[in-house]
Amino acid sequence: MNQPSAFQLHNQTALITGGGTGLGLGMARCLSEAGAKVVLVGRRTSELERAAAEIGDAAFPLQGDVTDTASLPSLVQQAEQLAGPISILINNAGIHLKKLALDTSPEEFLQVLNTHVIGAHALTCAVLPGMIARGHGSVIFIASMASQFGIPRVIAYSAAKSAFIGMVRTLATEVSGDGVRVNAIAPGWIDSDMMRKALDSDPARRDKILARTPMGRFGEPEEIAHAGLFLISDKASFITGEVMRPGSVPYQPGLTVLQAQT
Repeated sequence: MNQPSAFQLHNQTALITGGGTGLGLGMARCLSEAGAKVVLVGRRTSELERAAAEIGDAAFPLQGDVTDTASLPSLVQQAEQLAGPISILINNAGIHLKKLALDTSPEEFLQVLNTHVIGAHALTCAVLPGMIARGHGSVIFIASMASQFGIPRVIAYSAAKSAFIGMVRTLATEVSGDGVRVNAIAPGWIDSDMMRKALDSDPARRDKILARTPMGRFGEPEEIAHAGLFLISDKASFITGEVMRPGSVPYQPGLTVLQAQT
């Protein structure tokens, strides 16, 4: 489906972490339909190659691990050799850990933070100098409603996604004056491999989540991707430091306990 002209991204290149599956793949499809080249970064080469073949000539698979922070400047150079200067960065790579706080070891907690927070920070810092030099860029962090409500058994994930919100606000104050906008999307529950791993063995939790979701269903990756397309496009040229919450009721004081009953 071709995107309306107001949301065209011709002559732009997007680097998308976790781009081989789920929400990352949905973002890649959407941005390529809008005219962008997309570099799909992830650890599993076979998934990346399969996703790139599905998207077509505008997609480039690039194996990489965001937790290997020393390699990320080289990764950015490789991406730009493949597809041109990066003007869009989607920090989407992540892992999930479902454990009570008392059962979560420091090593497990750190593993989640390294993937989400440290990796995203290092990759963003590798991309930003080029964006600033060109006076144009958009960085999107895929956050979570876990940063907005108290949800049990996801303390490491909640901490990581909460850190994303602080990073977005700080980065927006530092680089928006240079033409680089930084925003986040905190979607409700989206159909993906990560979601299925969390819910397939827990039907009661699945039912409770659907009961508190206004639309009564899980979202599709492409629905979040279109929200991202808006934030990236010139139609959002005065939006920075924002957290968009598609599919979910915004946080309201007094609802935290209610929302936590999952």
